[in-house]
Amino acid sequence: MKRLVLAAAFVALGVTAVVAQSDPIAARKAVMKENGNQSRIAREMIEGKQPFNLDAAKKVLATFGDTSDKAKSLWPDTSKAGDTAALPAVWENKADFEAKLAKFSTDAKAAGAKVKDLDTFKAEIGEIGKSCGGCQQTYRKRQS
Repeated sequence: MKRLVLAAAFVALGVTAVVAQSDPIAARKAVMKENGNQSRIAREMIEGKQPFNLDAAKKVLATFGDTSDKAKSLWPDTSKAGDTAALPAVWENKADFEAKLAKFSTDAKAAGAKVKDLDTFKAEIGEIGKSCGGCQQTYRKRQS
């Protein structure tokens, strides 16, 4: 069974890598969509629309923590044009963009170890939200 799960994980990783190389815009949209889904879950727990679940909270933070590893290569120069919300600032300030992406992931991973209950989750999500929002304000087109 372990071999089957491991094999499936390698296949999924390989497919993700191929998609990222062939269509980095679609791949980064998928990563950010999953972050958005996890943000919704976090918001609903914080607002009491769904009960707090420690495992779900840790999954939110783990998903955020994986962002840098999954997304750092998804903004090649060849993906400046197309159906993308990325602003030219991503490529003009690539080092800052990548540093913010890495900080978001690092902070989320650290938060995962700190979260024990709803109150600690609220506190950690608040801090991580600042990191997420700061990057989006600088590097993402606003939706109208």
